[in-house]
Amino acid sequence: MSTDDLSTPLGQSTARKRRFRLSFNATYALAAVLAVFILGFAGFAIFNDNPLGGEPMARVAIDPGQAGDAAANAPAMAKAPPTADPPAVIRQQPAAPPAEQRTVTIIDGTSGARQDFKVPGGAGDQAGASAQPATTPMTGINPRLLETSRYGQIPVAADGLKPSSVYAGGNEILRARASTMPAIAIVIHGLGVGAAKTNDAIVKLPGAVTLAFTPYGSDPAKLVERARTQGHEVLLQVPMEPFDYPDNDPGPQTLLTSAAADQNLDRLHFHLSRFQGYAGLANFMGSRFLTTDAAMQPVIREAAKRGLAWFDDGSAPRSLAGQIAQGQAVPFAKAELTIDTVPTAAEIDRALAQLETVARQRGVAVGVASALPISIDRIGAWTRLLEGRGILLVPLTTAMHKSKSS
Repeated sequence: MSTDDLSTPLGQSTARKRRFRLSFNATYALAAVLAVFILGFAGFAIFNDNPLGGEPMARVAIDPGQAGDAAANAPAMAKAPPTADPPAVIRQQPAAPPAEQRTVTIIDGTSGARQDFKVPGGAGDQAGASAQPATTPMTGINPRLLETSRYGQIPVAADGLKPSSVYAGGNEILRARASTMPAIAIVIHGLGVGAAKTNDAIVKLPGAVTLAFTPYGSDPAKLVERARTQGHEVLLQVPMEPFDYPDNDPGPQTLLTSAAADQNLDRLHFHLSRFQGYAGLANFMGSRFLTTDAAMQPVIREAAKRGLAWFDDGSAPRSLAGQIAQGQAVPFAKAELTIDTVPTAAEIDRALAQLETVARQRGVAVGVASALPISIDRIGAWTRLLEGRGILLVPLTTAMHKSKSS
């Protein structure tokens, strides 16, 4: 008996009120609504045949008559001069994807400075396989001294001509003077990575200073052309394996002692294609590679085939480059000392004075330096007074010929 029955007067009966209750609560209802929405959206996405679904769209009303007139007048419109306000673009072509690049950190062996820069191509040592050669056109390049590789144009000796002589700095008068007095050649290396310091070397140093460029950088050909326009002789630095490789990595496509000869030559061709107009090659690092005969022989032989000189920066005391180059009749020079090993004004001046002493004793001397601001400033000031002390500043190839004849 319920409470309602007890409260009902005797003799009377009251109909029991029925309470209406939902068979589910609000949470179940919300879940059901969401399920219906999701199923409906999924069905629309699956069964709706719209290949442009999700793409931004613009609807433009076109009058068929006007479209016909435009087609008929197309030749006339092609010849008409452009107006101040260009016609609206209805369809926009997608932008081309950016060229794949790799960021490489180069560590200056003299100062320890680190610099990041981007090089074209894929990651790792496969960068050269997809990299494109420099496209900046260069003036003063003899097309007969070029041949096509899979990376682009690379130098070659032809018709009795060699890049080591065609692209040599100086002139006959300078070479004649060098044969009668002591001479010094200065090579500034590590250029092309960092346009500011490269431009300083090009502009602030006299044309008789030889400039060596690495194959890296966004547009080395443009910088090389500027250097040659200012009268500088140019070298290409080839990245080679140091003893602490890969902890100390010269960069993509480094020549390795563990690689087969044909693989190293393929990598060399990649570097040769980066720009043109250089008279010779130089090592970029390479303390292990330069001291490995089996690795160096094919590379020097390739330099001889292509009519290129070879410069050893002197960083590897046991380098075999000199004796191999002599056996291949390749013009060769090795730096007596690094001018800015200690990059202070006093030490740089002391090194330059030492070069003068060597030049007076041997008739010719070669020094190498990096493009540090202090180095460029001190070398620039020194060159202005050098000839007054009875010594001639000459390009590297002139020093090579003088050294060979003496």
